[in-house]
Amino acid sequence: MTDVFKLTRQLVDIESVTNHEAAVGECLLNILSPLGARFSGKAERCLVKADLFNVFAYWGDPVVTLSTHMDTVPPFFPSREDADFIWGRGSADAKGIIASMIGAAEGLLESGVRNFGLLFVVGEERNSAGAIAAAESPRGSRFLINGEPTENKLALATKGLARFEVEAHGKLAHSAYPELGESAIEKLLDVLQEIRKIRLPEDPLLGRSTMNIGVISGGRAPNVIPDAAMAEIAVRLVGDAAGIREAMIRAVGDRAELREVLAIPAIRFDRLDGFETSVVAYTTDVPVFGNTWGKPYLLGPGNIHLAHTSEERVPKKELLAASRIYQEMVKKLLAVA
Repeated sequence: MTDVFKLTRQLVDIESVTNHEAAVGECLLNILSPLGARFSGKAERCLVKADLFNVFAYWGDPVVTLSTHMDTVPPFFPSREDADFIWGRGSADAKGIIASMIGAAEGLLESGVRNFGLLFVVGEERNSAGAIAAAESPRGSRFLINGEPTENKLALATKGLARFEVEAHGKLAHSAYPELGESAIEKLLDVLQEIRKIRLPEDPLLGRSTMNIGVISGGRAPNVIPDAAMAEIAVRLVGDAAGIREAMIRAVGDRAELREVLAIPAIRFDRLDGFETSVVAYTTDVPVFGNTWGKPYLLGPGNIHLAHTSEERVPKKELLAASRIYQEMVKKLLAVA
């Protein structure tokens, strides 16, 4: 049987920051191909672009699909473990989840269950490239169990995400004669001040939308009036992006250029009897999949507060519990299919 702890560490120790997932994809193919052959299934490489590919394994008709992502945020750091946790980049988000799903698959197969699949995608942390590609090539799945850190609670809702770039332009000049130039940074700062005044919507279930001005760049030297400056902004949505988009357009006006990079709406999930529930503030690949891979559910081991941090870790007991929970969910959904 799959050693979930060992597999989690094996996957964590393969660096797979977004756009560099090929090595971990090859590792998963090497693990899933024998499991496919042993139980009359198949593991496939599904090209996304260039050397980026999703991994899809299935046994029978994949009525239920367990899915999560292979990529991580930077920076990479390798695994370690103690009595209670496995540590390392991706341990919680989402390589421990991959290991738990593979453990669940083997458990299901050993007990004679078929008609399910595993789908591991690239690009979730940046642009959902893998989910976009998968949505364009559905395989008949009627239910999708997406894995993200929920402390093994079934999520009832997730926030959406809108990402914007704001770029201001100016005119170069010597800083001793600012009247001869036009500061792009000052323009950008004025625009950002207006953006920070935007009233963010609230929702009874998801709470308040939040905004993060995550990146600011621009300028050439302290003694040069800057001719260009840019900011990258992320808004966690409690609905769709329309209201925020309109507010951003008004705040920026004609003082800078506004570009919408990504817009993923908030999503709500149905309950599934017998499972503890929660609400999460992050965004997943689920809205990108739509219903192309079936009715979605969201659950996985780990705490999202530790993901993307230098303290990322996943409880060992949650990894084992997740494998059991995934098996229960697959069986329950197959029974109603």
